[in-house]
Amino acid sequence: MSEQIREKHKDYRNVVLMQIVIIIMGLTLSEFVLDGSTTPAAKLVITIFSAFAATYAFLLWDLFRNFTSNRILINLYLLMLVASVGIGILGEFPYYPIIEVENRQHYLLFIHGLLFPTEVAVIAFAIRDIFSGDFLTPDKLWGSACVFLMIGISFGSLYDLIGIIKPLSMGVPIELGFANYSQCVRYSLSILGGLDPGFPNASRLVQNIAVIEAVWSNLFVVLVIGKLMGLPRPPKPEA
Repeated sequence: MSEQIREKHKDYRNVVLMQIVIIIMGLTLSEFVLDGSTTPAAKLVITIFSAFAATYAFLLWDLFRNFTSNRILINLYLLMLVASVGIGILGEFPYYPIIEVENRQHYLLFIHGLLFPTEVAVIAFAIRDIFSGDFLTPDKLWGSACVFLMIGISFGSLYDLIGIIKPLSMGVPIELGFANYSQCVRYSLSILGGLDPGFPNASRLVQNIAVIEAVWSNLFVVLVIGKLMGLPRPPKPEA
């Protein structure tokens, strides 16, 4: 296994592990922020989540560097991640907001407007990487898991973005920010897993996008299985 494949394998694995941590934490701890973000428990949850979000952003950038050697593209991707996550943390830090936000709706729209394209970019490059090459290598397996989980997370970001533009799109009043984002990710992962997502009063736009997510995710699984099952393992080096 070449050094490049080992590096991608490690980066894919790190992103997947962080995705699992963020998903589990978002689904299990979101209850503490549903009643407001000013309680001590909610502040602690948001602080912990912010730390994981910053780590996740760095891991995405580290993974992105495997897909291209274009320094302009790599630096632009880093700038978008730093702007979305960094400004988000500075403005949403629960104990002492460093940035005073006058219009929170526009502020969140800016953050998620930068974050969503960075997730889509990783999905696009990772899919191209998975379907390239002539052998089944460990990085392709981890890459498939990475894309599958990122589909759920990125569609969650899209639902949140819709909710910021048009409040009550999920059909229930939820505070914008971490509370709304966690519920949008929950909705997305339920669609991804074939479960009843709840939110029966979600807007028609959200429901239609959920259908697109369900079809796209199942198509991805079918194509990945068909591709990876047909690939031989790389030949072992001669002794």
